Amino acid sequence: MTMPGEHKRVEVSHRIEAPATSIFKILADPRRHIDFDGSGMLRGAIEDRSISGGGDTFTMKMHRLGDDYLMLNYVVEFEPDRRIFWTPAPGDPSRAENDDPAKVGIPAGYRWGYILTPDGDDATVVTEVLDLGPLSDDLLADGGAWINGTNSVIESMKASLSRLEAITPV
Repeated sequence: MTMPGEHKRVEVSHRIEAPATSIFKILADPRRHIDFDGSGMLRGAIEDRSISGGGDTFTMKMHRLGDDYLMLNYVVEFEPDRRIFWTPAPGDPSRAENDDPAKVGIPAGYRWGYILTPDGDDATVVTEVLDLGPLSDDLLADGGAWINGTNSVIESMKASLSRLEAITPV
């Protein structure tokens, strides 16, 4: 059981035979996220630009359990070729707490990200991280199926990293 204030994290790592620079370029471009999404929830990016630093935002079109919606993402960590993390927030009332329009844009309390660790000259260990922050343990009790309704979080992360490997130029 997670103690109050303690962070709950799910991490999956995968070694990719490519330099961190090539991988990071894909991760920093929200338009490419649909290309490696292992959850099946992404439908595309709204903006036509890459992330350039902490404080940037990007909006994704999403689909979950028969519902199309928007998710705002606030970039909270950005270290080129090493780390990128964002905090999602509801982008429309259908995903806001109690369908409250005033809650649109308020971070949901968790964050997604990637850590890239060089492993030799032309390989990188990529770790995808879901940091639930101080949210309750029951959110992962079903394997995290609350995220996409079918696969567990870990299965989705493994699929994402395999797809990322397949689209990364060597």
